[in-house]
Amino acid sequence: MDSAGIGIRFALYLDLMLATGLAVFALANSRAVAGLTVRTWIAVLGLLGLLLSVCGLLLLAAGMLGLSVAEVDVDTLQMVLSGTSVGAAWTMRMAALVLATGAAFLIGRASGALPVCASALAIAVATLAWSGHGAMNEGTAGWLHLVADIAHLLAAAVWTGALFALVLLVARPAQRVDAAHLELTHGALHGFATMGTIIVAVTVVTGLANILLVVGPAAFPQLPFTLYGQLLLAKLALFVVMLALAAANRFRLTPTLLVAMADGDHRLAMAALRRSVAVETGCAVAILALVAWLGTLEPAGG
Repeated sequence: MDSAGIGIRFALYLDLMLATGLAVFALANSRAVAGLTVRTWIAVLGLLGLLLSVCGLLLLAAGMLGLSVAEVDVDTLQMVLSGTSVGAAWTMRMAALVLATGAAFLIGRASGALPVCASALAIAVATLAWSGHGAMNEGTAGWLHLVADIAHLLAAAVWTGALFALVLLVARPAQRVDAAHLELTHGALHGFATMGTIIVAVTVVTGLANILLVVGPAAFPQLPFTLYGQLLLAKLALFVVMLALAAANRFRLTPTLLVAMADGDHRLAMAALRRSVAVETGCAVAILALVAWLGTLEPAGG
């Protein structure tokens, strides 16, 4: 797959994970996200996800049949959609995104709109498993791989979207940060701690399972000598950095913010949080770019 295909994959992964994680974070922290225009963000990301999915389907069909995008016609698309598992997953994703985008316009007016958004977006993220190595195996091993990949994708989505919400919270200009906003920010950070622990555990377990299923223990010594292995090791290194930053946020920066709130001078504490959350978010984005590339490579030889 060429750079355009990798770019579309990356943009779609990032889009769906931001929307899903933001919706889940909003469910768990309704007070903290009240001023973050969640409805607008989810609607925009949902519409963008629909567009990116269409672009991805065109590139997929062209690549499968050795055609240019301009040569892909309706019959070709119908063949891909009706005759492949990735086509069925694409159809499910489009339906889920239409539902999520429609429900987004009802957030704040209908009490069940946000849960519908979160559920539909989670389904959309889950369909990404069929476009990567999660669908490479057959039989029982294939289903185990798909389940592990879906759980990994969902955990990554919640983590990425939560970071996005936290960026929106801590990035407010200093002159607009009052005591109420500080309280909401601290509450969101503290409240996310338990969910964050679960997310990390799921990410680690499913990530290890995916590596074993895709690469296999026998190929581990060769990882530094293949493109696939080098990208995978870079992804793992970035993940370790994210873990370190998440731990610093939970055990040092969030308690420091509470102390600063009591002292009445929160500027340094908020600045430290901004830097940490920004770097952690940057690592998440870089990991998604690597995932988009990895999904196009053969694990054995890169």
